[in-house]
Amino acid sequence: MLASTLLRQARERLGLTYRDVEQASIELAAQRGRPEFVIHISRLADFENNGSTPSLHKLYSLCAIYHLDPMEVSRWYDVPLDKHFLDGLGCPAPKTHPAAPPRTLRLPIRFDPGFDPRRTEFLSRMVESWKDFEGAVMNGQPRFQYGYVGSEDHWMEPLLRPGSLVLLDPSLRRVRTNGWKSEYDRPIYFVDVRSGYRCCWCLQDRNRLLLQPHPLSACVPETRATPGEAEVLGQVIGVAMRLTPG
Repeated sequence: MLASTLLRQARERLGLTYRDVEQASIELAAQRGRPEFVIHISRLADFENNGSTPSLHKLYSLCAIYHLDPMEVSRWYDVPLDKHFLDGLGCPAPKTHPAAPPRTLRLPIRFDPGFDPRRTEFLSRMVESWKDFEGAVMNGQPRFQYGYVGSEDHWMEPLLRPGSLVLLDPSLRRVRTNGWKSEYDRPIYFVDVRSGYRCCWCLQDRNRLLLQPHPLSACVPETRATPGEAEVLGQVIGVAMRLTPG
């Protein structure tokens, strides 16, 4: 069904006239301090009768006034906002940077009766059913964030390859100086160096932060003043990494 038809049906279900929608949008624009939220009667007629696509602000107004889910309405216009994370994976960036999290996570719900978590298994064959889990359940509490290791970032290679997606815990910003038995246990931190980001090992010496690359990397250590020149955003607690070039 056309988006224009769905918009008209949503308005009619609520018993709203063009004038009602215009007035509600004017009040919303005044509340938000942005005239772009206003939907005049002529524009609303264009949306419903001529197939015109609302701008971002006017789409928000329509969703607010009609009590609609913006994610659903965006799909009416063939814009899958809930797929932005997956679509973005095909567009690697050369520089390391924070990344917006996925809206949903696809998780295994039921395993084959023969699945034994103690053994290494081909998981795709052992899962009987998958289900989308709303990422907003976790993202509503901003404990975890995501980072992307740039395709030209070789700081932690081969331990952490370029193009890796890392899960960050912002509550773990204090640099640990001991307590690990191997390089695999040593904490990796995501650091804002003002001109960009580093994903690396760290050592803290009062107001100086030593950024350490993997010894097999061609990168060299850096020393930054903190907090002026560098700030630890969180510790890496998870990683999704390709073992071959993508």
